[in-house]
Amino acid sequence: MVEGLVMSLLSEEVRARLVGIYTGPDRYYHDLRHIEAMLAQTEEHAGEITDGWAVEAAIWFHDAVYDTREPNNEAESAKLATQLLADAVAKERLEFIAAMIRASAKHLVPDSMEVAAARDCALFLDIDLAILGSPAEEFDVYERAVRLEYGWVPEEAWIAGRSQVLRTFLSRPFIYATPRFRKSRETVARSNLTRSLANLQGPNARS
Repeated sequence: MVEGLVMSLLSEEVRARLVGIYTGPDRYYHDLRHIEAMLAQTEEHAGEITDGWAVEAAIWFHDAVYDTREPNNEAESAKLATQLLADAVAKERLEFIAAMIRASAKHLVPDSMEVAAARDCALFLDIDLAILGSPAEEFDVYERAVRLEYGWVPEEAWIAGRSQVLRTFLSRPFIYATPRFRKSRETVARSNLTRSLANLQGPNARS
């Protein structure tokens, strides 16, 4: 799958380095399969994207730094993209890529982005969250994988932290930023998150 995609902003060396990162043994969900799935969806929505190469670069880098013990992974991933793409990408475009990566921390489009950039960023963020609106079986596999990535966290702390994340998404007027994803995945995503929250708070959650 990866070999068939055009990575115009990534050299073969950079691409190989990222593949190595995403195939690490500590990656259970935020791995190469996640990147491939996002790239495949980007191709499906290519007609809606203004700067497809920038979006692809943001996808490749957005989880490059992923340490569940640290709070600044997105900022560090943006920094890595800036470093590794500095010789290949114009400054303004590179700043856009880094901004999209940083936006994945809270999955909110920055107010400062111009219209075309904001549309691209919104689609990038929605594609990253596509799993939330997937069929229940796929969503449950995702949740188990994320729990493995946070395997060092005690169960009580996991329940509290994960519950807060789910409540934050559910409290938003919309989970997704684009009309297309709101139409196709919003209802299912809310159902999945509500069910997950109920399971965390259920009588057997801490057993």
